[in-house]
Amino acid sequence: MAKVRAAERSSQSARVPSKASAGTRGEALAGGQPGSARAEGSSGLGRIDYGLYAQGARDAQIALQRYVDGCGLGMGLLELVRIRASQLNGCAYCLSLHIPEALEAGESETRIHLLTAWAESGLFSPREQAALAWTEAVTRLDAGHVPEEIYDCARQYFSEKELVDLTWAIVAINGWNRLSVSFRRPPRTNAPRE
Repeated sequence: MAKVRAAERSSQSARVPSKASAGTRGEALAGGQPGSARAEGSSGLGRIDYGLYAQGARDAQIALQRYVDGCGLGMGLLELVRIRASQLNGCAYCLSLHIPEALEAGESETRIHLLTAWAESGLFSPREQAALAWTEAVTRLDAGHVPEEIYDCARQYFSEKELVDLTWAIVAINGWNRLSVSFRRPPRTNAPRE
C-alpha cells in the first residue's frame, strides 16, 4: 500500500505542459495526439498517455464533451458539476483543469473552496444545489443508486431535456476522471518547465 501511495505522489509531482496541443477542453483531457514524438512510458502524463490510443473511443468522448459544452446549461453550472465530480473521484488532473476554467468563467474562489460543503454553505442557489445533489448521486451509484427525493428535487429546477443533459455532463466528467485516475495523469501546474 505504501508503494502505491508513493507512486501516486511521484506521478502527481511530475510536470506537464500547461496547454494541450489540440486546444479544446475535450482534447486537453484526452491527452496526446496520434503520431506524437513521445516514447511509450516517457510522456510525463502518468502510466499511459491514453490520448494516443483507442482513437474511436477518444473521439466519441470528445464529441460528448462538445455536446455538453453547447447544451445550454451554462458553463458556470457545468464547471461546478465537473469540479464536484472530480473531487468525489479524487481526480487531481481534472481539478487542476476545471478550477482555473471556473475562475476564468467568473466563479468565486470562496464558492470553489466551499464546494465540498455546498449543502451547508448557503452560497449556492437552489438550482445549483439540485445539480450538485444530482451529481453526487449519479457519481456515487454504490450509495443506493439515485434516490427519488434527489430526482424529485432536480426535476423542480431542470426540464426533462436539461436533466438528461446534466446527466450526460456527469457521465462525461466521470469518464475523464476514470481515465485520468486509472492512468495516474498528474495535475497541471503553473510552474515553468525544466
